[in-house]
Amino acid sequence: MYQNQFIYSRERRRFGRQCLFGDHNELMVSVHPSGRLRLKYILGNPSSRTTQLSSQFALSVMTTENVTHEQHGMYHYEGGWPKEVNINDEEQTLRHRKKVERDDNWGEQLTQLIRTVMAVGEQNNAINIYQDYFSDLTVELANENRMKYVARGVNVFHDIWHPSRHITNIEWMPNNERQFMVQFTNLYRLLRKKKRQVANDYTMGSNNAFYIWDVKNPLQPKLHYDCLDVVSRAKICPKDENNLAGGTYSGKVCIWATHATGMPIRSCPLEAAHREKTSALCWVHSKSNTEFYSGSLDGAIKYWDTRDLKMPVHELLLETEPQDRQDRQKSHGVTFLEFEYTIPVRFVIGSDMGYVFVGNRKGMTPAETLLGNYQLFAGPIWSINRNPFFVKNFLIVGDWRARIWSEESKDGPSTMYIKKDTQLTCGAWSTARCSLFVTGDKLGVVDFWDLLLHQRKPFYSINFNSMITDLVFRSDGELLAIGLANGDCHVLTLHEAMKTATGKEKALIASMFEREISRSKILEARAEEMKLKRRTHLILEEERLRLEQDQHEPELELDPDNPDQFVEMIKGDPEFRAAIADVQNTMLQGEHKRSQRHITMQRTVFEQMYLDKLRRESLAEEARRASPTRASMEKPSKDKGKSNGRRNSKNIK
Repeated sequence: MYQNQFIYSRERRRFGRQCLFGDHNELMVSVHPSGRLRLKYILGNPSSRTTQLSSQFALSVMTTENVTHEQHGMYHYEGGWPKEVNINDEEQTLRHRKKVERDDNWGEQLTQLIRTVMAVGEQNNAINIYQDYFSDLTVELANENRMKYVARGVNVFHDIWHPSRHITNIEWMPNNERQFMVQFTNLYRLLRKKKRQVANDYTMGSNNAFYIWDVKNPLQPKLHYDCLDVVSRAKICPKDENNLAGGTYSGKVCIWATHATGMPIRSCPLEAAHREKTSALCWVHSKSNTEFYSGSLDGAIKYWDTRDLKMPVHELLLETEPQDRQDRQKSHGVTFLEFEYTIPVRFVIGSDMGYVFVGNRKGMTPAETLLGNYQLFAGPIWSINRNPFFVKNFLIVGDWRARIWSEESKDGPSTMYIKKDTQLTCGAWSTARCSLFVTGDKLGVVDFWDLLLHQRKPFYSINFNSMITDLVFRSDGELLAIGLANGDCHVLTLHEAMKTATGKEKALIASMFEREISRSKILEARAEEMKLKRRTHLILEEERLRLEQDQHEPELELDPDNPDQFVEMIKGDPEFRAAIADVQNTMLQGEHKRSQRHITMQRTVFEQMYLDKLRRESLAEEARRASPTRASMEKPSKDKGKSNGRRNSKNIK
């Protein structure tokens, strides 16, 4: 019974002022007696009144149909026994029954089974299941009277902060179908002129917090997770719900423990963080369930381990032509990361330029990690979602289109796409039906598409008053969570036709995908054939023009005996000219190498002594030749000095 009560606590100071009530008389209406009306009163004596208002009949006749009763017995046979249990052996059946009854889930399954049996029994008692009620109904009238698709709201979850924050991401808890996470992004903190925000409950963290809600309780969140920075993306590990990773607008990566509320338990340092906001994040397969990828608009993809966030394990730039030495200027910004646990080696990346990149986790170099890229959109890619039944087929949403893309026809054209006049923002495959998916746009319209019904228009649409930011189906496909830009999260329960698949649906959609893949491959082969044909045609056209040019040139017969004409013949031969050019290049290269070569000769001690002696003799000879010249230069200078001295002495006298 404790589950059916709700305890609401509030502080005494928030009750308001005490109300003091008082009693006093108030005159509503006063009618005084009138003597004139008293004279008009006639006393009736005696008086007769009737109290029975229904008509009386002397005879009542009712015609009823005769009912034939029949009594017969019923044979009850217990089915559903395992193959290894002998139903004729009483001890074996009793042992198996006790084993099943000891199971913890037996009580819940039995309660659900009894509820289903009672509902079916009541329907059986109310309706004659053997009578054909609509045998005379025409086909046209049946189409008009067809039941419409309906999606009913279960609850609406509002942001506890005012003004409301922007919803970025919604995720259902892996091991609890009644709880889901709503991740808010406080864009008001990024404004220069910050707005003042007020919360309904200040015990649920700051205005950067995000919450885990219960489907049945929209009044108060179950848990909250807080951060000092504005959170841009958060993801729960699908294989271990105790790990929660998130990225911030400052580029950092943080880790929370889902069982504990409050601040993150670990975060990377600023020098190891992204240069711009963390725009994408996805968990990958590992033994410890502690590894994930993060992407940013700076073009970097980083591989992290939650046990050590000081430095990323691996870093990669998203380039269309990856080289060993990567350039950040040529990289694309990362907008979405997708990983499927059944394909543990591959992961898919969406860029802000409309490209889809296919990555390999086992690659050591950038060229080995980024296997290929394909341009599918003109603008950024907002969401990439795998079909849960056919994991090689994706629903990719970008600009004004939602495109169904397959790994088997990567670069081939595809007609399986839908487009709208308004820009699409998100999309998701149904987890209950393989042919059903939903899309959301900026005007707040959620469209439901069924590839088996129609491929160009939705069969059902719901309008909301704000832009759709995220769409997520629950694992059983019964509930759909819709996130809006105004901070509201709507949880819808879908029509029975939207969550129940027929027996042939999977085979039909598989054949449709196969036909589309084969058609794409045929068109791709045809395009390659046209390119080859065009290339061959250009080569033939160039050959034809060259032959025509050769035909128009006058042919002159040269005499090989004439030296000048023989030289002209040699110059006109292209092969001979090429051979001569090769010989000349070879000779020039040899001369260049010889000029650059430095030869060091080794001499014996006696040779070195002889060379030193010759050098000293040559120096002495040069000094001897230079000495007479110096003597002749010094003698005139002495005479000149004497004459100057005589001239000075005369002046003194």
